[in-house]
Amino acid sequence: MTGWQTLFYKEVLRFWKVSFQTVAAPVLTAVLYLLIFGHVLEDHVKVYDRISYTAFLVPGLVMMSVLQNAFANSSSSLIQSKIMGSLVFVLLTPLSHWAWFVAYVGSSMVRGLVVGLGVFIVTLAFARPEFAAPLWILVFAVLGAGLLATLGLIAGLWADKFDQLAAFQNFVVVPMTFLSGVFYSIQSLPPFWQTVSHLNPFFYMIDGFRYGFFGQSDTSPWLSLTIVGVAWLAVSFLAVHLLRTGYKIRN
Repeated sequence: MTGWQTLFYKEVLRFWKVSFQTVAAPVLTAVLYLLIFGHVLEDHVKVYDRISYTAFLVPGLVMMSVLQNAFANSSSSLIQSKIMGSLVFVLLTPLSHWAWFVAYVGSSMVRGLVVGLGVFIVTLAFARPEFAAPLWILVFAVLGAGLLATLGLIAGLWADKFDQLAAFQNFVVVPMTFLSGVFYSIQSLPPFWQTVSHLNPFFYMIDGFRYGFFGQSDTSPWLSLTIVGVAWLAVSFLAVHLLRTGYKIRN
């Protein structure tokens, strides 16, 4: 294997060796969300006329799992390596900053997509979402995983201890995920909060992903694709720049 392939394999193996924690646990969490919210709100919330609330909830939970686990993988891997001192063994290799980027982001995308697929398979027992536009499902799943994996890479480079990383996740990633329309349509919100939701890039990832299932969404999938694509390019440029300059890892 080439350098980046070896690092990629090492990162995939890292989370797969503890798959009960990194894959099974997030799937169980998503199913609990579905059971609780689906049971409580099924007869009280109607988003689309022909779609049950439980079916509406499934794509949101799948995408939420993809995003959170893609972020968690790259960020936790880097911060653990920095604190334990094992990152030096990667630094001693002649790997380029692009190799680092592809390996860390690629492996995190794998984890996010695997968890998302697991959530989707398990939730088939509760609801059968449609597949109105399967290509949109794939596109937004890959883009969403890539964006959060890259954001996790930046967070892992920036953080010097677990407290900082936890703050980034708890005060940035989790709120933006939960306020992105996972459990509701933003059309049900007051005008002010609808405007706020449109400033959240996570909303476009989940809304575009949901469009692939139902052919309905709160905004145009092309607009969502543009915003998510531009956001990924922006954070990728920043992440590659930080890796190239060795930010907090070579000095």
